[in-house]
Amino acid sequence: MRARVRAAPAAQNQWTTVLQTPGRIEIVGVERRTAEMPRLTRWETFAAEDDPLESLRRLRQSKRLQGAHCVTLLAHGEYQLLQAEAPEVPPAERGEALRWRIKEMVDFPVENAGIGVVDIPPAPGGRVKQVYVVVANGAALSSRIRLYQDARLPLEVIDVPELAQRNVAALFEEPNRGLAFLHFHAHGGYLTFTHEGELYATRHIDTTVAELQAASASGNTALFERVLLDIQRSMDNFDRHFSFISISRLLLGPLPDEAGFIAFLRENLFQPVETADLGKVVDLSAVPALADPARQAEVLLGLGAGLRPAAGAGA
Repeated sequence: MRARVRAAPAAQNQWTTVLQTPGRIEIVGVERRTAEMPRLTRWETFAAEDDPLESLRRLRQSKRLQGAHCVTLLAHGEYQLLQAEAPEVPPAERGEALRWRIKEMVDFPVENAGIGVVDIPPAPGGRVKQVYVVVANGAALSSRIRLYQDARLPLEVIDVPELAQRNVAALFEEPNRGLAFLHFHAHGGYLTFTHEGELYATRHIDTTVAELQAASASGNTALFERVLLDIQRSMDNFDRHFSFISISRLLLGPLPDEAGFIAFLRENLFQPVETADLGKVVDLSAVPALADPARQAEVLLGLGAGLRPAAGAGA
């Protein structure tokens, strides 16, 4: 969630994403540049210790994160992204107002939960304004913050994958058109709908990239059909609620050799289906390995987390 741990310097336009997964730590550096495409400054992966704290301490001791402004992502299952009516209170009070409104929608105590609020731009016609509420267990958030504090690393922002993907999708948008962006990873897929850099709708698809690869290898299209149904339902739902936005295409995040799945979608979707090449919107020259779009799948969410505005410029 976009819970800021401490404020970054006002001129700060570089972020370092630190992602911890079982057996691995990934570091992604991103620089935002005025009037130029963003630049990926680094992408490194390291074998992780069994003890997460020891892994982070080793990175600090090796000066891999010296002077970095760190952002990390919560993993799927560590938070909930809920939609609610925007409360009619001052912006600073929205979190507390929504805390009690969502009390029955979460399976942990909301008293100490971390709450983040993301505006959904209103549709024409005076519809009730909606927001996304990012809610995470307070104990889990405190544990994550304390981990970085004990490692003496400068964690400044905790974000969520949907918003990281929104940041990447915004780079591919066409003027006056909406974009459906679908990206698969080790824990499933995220389908986001954006327009003018704003997140309007999102859906988690319970299919992993490994499952897609297995289905392609076996020639079994049953899984493809299930994903297609999720996409079609999401497209229809988006059109009902945001008919004033025309979706230009479905853009697939980089995939490792999934030609069969892509061809299937092209045959069965009305919308054009294209694949994303990050090299068209981000300067990847500092990491030559990412010239291969198949490798880009591994860095997409880390890149998106680092595509944050400069501190004080909004999130």
